[in-house]
Amino acid sequence: MPDKKEAFVALVTCFHDDETINYDATWRQVARQVAAGNNIMCAGTNGDFSALTFDEKVRLCGEVVDEVAGRAKVIVNAGMPATFETILLARAFDRVGVDGIAVITPFFIACTQDALIRHFTSVADAVTTPVYLYDIPARTQNHIEPATARILSGHGNIAGIKDSGGAQDTLEAYMAIGAEVDGFDVYSGPDQLVHWALEHGAKGCISGLGNVMPDVLARIVACVNAGDAAGAAAAQATYTAFRTDLYKLGYPPALVKRALFLRDPSVGASRQPALTPDAAQDAAIEVILGRYGL
Repeated sequence: MPDKKEAFVALVTCFHDDETINYDATWRQVARQVAAGNNIMCAGTNGDFSALTFDEKVRLCGEVVDEVAGRAKVIVNAGMPATFETILLARAFDRVGVDGIAVITPFFIACTQDALIRHFTSVADAVTTPVYLYDIPARTQNHIEPATARILSGHGNIAGIKDSGGAQDTLEAYMAIGAEVDGFDVYSGPDQLVHWALEHGAKGCISGLGNVMPDVLARIVACVNAGDAAGAAAAQATYTAFRTDLYKLGYPPALVKRALFLRDPSVGASRQPALTPDAAQDAAIEVILGRYGL
């Protein structure tokens, strides 16, 4: 895999008070991440993808691509429970002109490993944009076993995997595949493992926490690319501590959105039923934000 590492932020989707998408506010978040040096993942877990309609996802992706205007990479999540709709979304994103299409494992529908192979192969066959497997079993209840990832790595249009499982041994197994298979890149999802993953073979990371700490995330990656292990470790220590403090309060994507909201109300709340604003919780988040100078 190429030596230069990269960070993607799983960008929040901004909403008006009536829960319609606020594109102006979303553009500002895109510009903020690009200015920090981060790439964009659109319609991911932190982007309320499961609460967006088909048409909203397609328009949102197009708006983000237009705002980025080639200054950073854009990947987008097309994963849905059924292969049929996943292919329809992937083809729509293919026409928009993204750099990659991530495909989260089907959720609600329990899948065998053979079913996952058929699912991802069908999507990769249907588009020309590189496809990235996306494993987050805690949310989907379906897990891409390393042996399955190895089989799929041989597909000419499957370019890598995002691992959000949180198990270091699984991430190691995925990275071993990346080390052996040209053109199969591994991206780490857990925020506490960014530095470790980059140092041990991951091409990059895709982080939700970067919505709130874009500069710290970018610093981890920049330090790794510059060979500054001490600088990367220091930035990672801050990132990990913030993650621990914030995520102990509840559902991580909603807390990331709420923390961002408390500093920029234009991002809006998450679509319901994710997180109802709560004065006591907001006060706890404020304390954490203050602790980290945010």
